[in-house]
Amino acid sequence: MTRRSCAIYAVGIICASLLAVGVGLFVGQVFRTLMHNRLKKEIVLVEGSRVFASWKSPPPPVYMEYFFFNVTNVDAFLEGSKPEVKQIGPYTYREYRYKDNVSMGENDKMVSAYNYKSFVFLREKSVGDPAVDVINTVNIPAWAVMNKLKGSFWKAPMMAVMMNTIGAGLFATHTVDEWLWGYVDPLLARIATTNPEVEPVFGLMYKKNGSHSGEFVYHTGKENYMDYGRVKTWKGESQVTFWNSNQSNSINGSDGSAFHPLLNKKERIYIFTPDLCRSIHMEFEKDVEVKGIPAYRFTPPRSVFASKEENPANEGFCVTPKECLGTGLLKVSPCRKGAPVVASFPHFYLADNKYVAAIEGMSPKRQHHQTFLDLNPTTGVIVRANKRAQINILLSRLSGFAKTRTLNETVFPVMFINESVVIDDVSAARVHKLLLIATLVSHFPLIIVGLGAIMLLVLIILLFRARTQKNEVKRTVFTKPLYATSNEEDTSYSPVSDKEKEDPQNGTYISLTPKGDPQA
Repeated sequence: MTRRSCAIYAVGIICASLLAVGVGLFVGQVFRTLMHNRLKKEIVLVEGSRVFASWKSPPPPVYMEYFFFNVTNVDAFLEGSKPEVKQIGPYTYREYRYKDNVSMGENDKMVSAYNYKSFVFLREKSVGDPAVDVINTVNIPAWAVMNKLKGSFWKAPMMAVMMNTIGAGLFATHTVDEWLWGYVDPLLARIATTNPEVEPVFGLMYKKNGSHSGEFVYHTGKENYMDYGRVKTWKGESQVTFWNSNQSNSINGSDGSAFHPLLNKKERIYIFTPDLCRSIHMEFEKDVEVKGIPAYRFTPPRSVFASKEENPANEGFCVTPKECLGTGLLKVSPCRKGAPVVASFPHFYLADNKYVAAIEGMSPKRQHHQTFLDLNPTTGVIVRANKRAQINILLSRLSGFAKTRTLNETVFPVMFINESVVIDDVSAARVHKLLLIATLVSHFPLIIVGLGAIMLLVLIILLFRARTQKNEVKRTVFTKPLYATSNEEDTSYSPVSDKEKEDPQNGTYISLTPKGDPQA
């Protein structure tokens, strides 16, 4: 066997082996499974893990934008006209988040923490000075008090007299700073003198700067990667008690800061939010890309805030059978000390059209008012997010308060927030590196198949060359004497001996001798 034949056999064996191994590994998803198992072990909320430090103190900057609805026709509205509002904002704050009092439990299967938030005003990203700009909107403390005392035979009239005495109307004007971070309300201050439980200061974000919303206990994901970041208890309870069914009171999903790796498009993402006192779910909408990182966009569907007629599962969120609002709204008064607060998406996005039509100045648009999460499906990392919610006050006729007798039931918008985050460049580079490693490892079988294909090409070339050379040998004929001239007929071809000698590799030996030399 020649060296060329050995080479052909060797290349053929290597080619077949690479192709067989590569295809087998690819079909069996061996390396992909190994990489996924590695991710499941790495992405856990325990000391020293890849994600623990960023979970405790998230590096991407978070911005909180506040938009207010300034009422421009208060007198006409109180006489029965359609209210008119003008959106003013944003007033933007940098939101700093960190988790404190972090402690591990149950053999690293659980971790507890307090989520702290603080806000710093950013003038360059805002439309004005919150200490100067004033907003005229619903007098929330007054409506909370009236709603508490409505129907009382003697308390309601007495409160009406007190409100007239101190000049507390149905609407009030304060600066943006006061509406957000608090001011001493004259009505609440008067009540506080006889009821120490009443806080005289009111603000939509009062006591929320530099504070926390209670202790959370999370699953670390060590036992099951699907439980990574999932809330086990909030304030020591595994359920809330604000609603009327076990399903509605359930605490499901994460707190919105962490999501398990290896997401798929068919699953629902659950988030428990203390601001709404309930869990909501989000569903896949589309594929997106942020800073070169692929992501799945999840967003709350219409069914989250749908009416009980449209989604019977939401009946448990009705405060009473008579206090069940339409699609797009959630009355959160049970967890707001009875205040007639209603939550919705901004400009009543995804709500019944009647709520949009009732207020002049509403213009719901998906681009500006949709809540969404863009999550990298491999790591579960948040690459971009916008949480948008609107605070409304339910206005209606209240027994015992004459000022409300001309009002029809109206869900009145006060303010909406836009809490946004985009992954920072340093974190994005880390995710890119991790995804590159995951891709290379997962596609390693294809690399093997590629090498096998290259070896197959080499094999084909070798076989072609061998076949070509073999054909050239067969075509060789010794025709030179036939065409030789008289000057050239001085040699002849003869065997080396009478008996032609044959070599197994090179064939017959032939010698060239002068024509006139018979002894050659």
